[in-house]
Amino acid sequence: MKRLTWIVLCALALSACTDRAAERQAQAAALAQANEQKAGELAKRYDQAVAASNWDMARAYGADLLQTYPQSAAAKRVEPGYAEIKAKGEAARNQRRLEALWQYNQTAVKGGTQRAAMIDAKSRVDVDGSGAKNVQLVFRDHPQWKRHAYLVLQAGDFKCYGGCKVQVSVDGGKPKAMAAHRPDTDEAIAMFIDDQNALWKLAQQAKTTLSIEFPVKAGGTRTAVFETGGLDGKQMPGWN
Repeated sequence: MKRLTWIVLCALALSACTDRAAERQAQAAALAQANEQKAGELAKRYDQAVAASNWDMARAYGADLLQTYPQSAAAKRVEPGYAEIKAKGEAARNQRRLEALWQYNQTAVKGGTQRAAMIDAKSRVDVDGSGAKNVQLVFRDHPQWKRHAYLVLQAGDFKCYGGCKVQVSVDGGKPKAMAAHRPDTDEAIAMFIDDQNALWKLAQQAKTTLSIEFPVKAGGTRTAVFETGGLDGKQMPGWN
């Protein structure tokens, strides 16, 4: 009798173990199916973003898919071409960053509208020993004063009264000498670069930076570096 009872208990225990194993297998299968479904949804969004050339969104969806569901069928399909999409997405994101560096304004003035495009230097510059301060590059179109391009300092001064030369380089290339002058006025610490149209073209050509080396009253020269690649020519009609 005791032997029979033991056999029955063992059978029940084995049955319970089998049931738990089957339950775990079923749960694992359900989870795998759910993950495949979620991965498929991400892949669908990824494909839609790629089709729309929305590279930054495609980059984000692809990264989420590959990181969260790396073993899914969708991830294995997307992974081979993802590096190219990621590079395009990062380029698109950087382009938006460059565009946001520019400020544009339109002001009603006598004779029409003054338009200006302005950008701050990538890093502040110490021009007179008082500490690093902002340097700004401005393109201005005024109905009376016409077109100008100039640098503006927050402190110190340019050594360019009566005229001077500045060295302008694009993307770290060979510098180009350009004529400039400092107006005899105290309204602003500004130095005009005489060939504003040529400077505008260089700013648009720059893929990374436009660098301007200029003489300062404190002695020597300083260099301001601008990330001009996001310049929107439509904001300044007639300049292109």
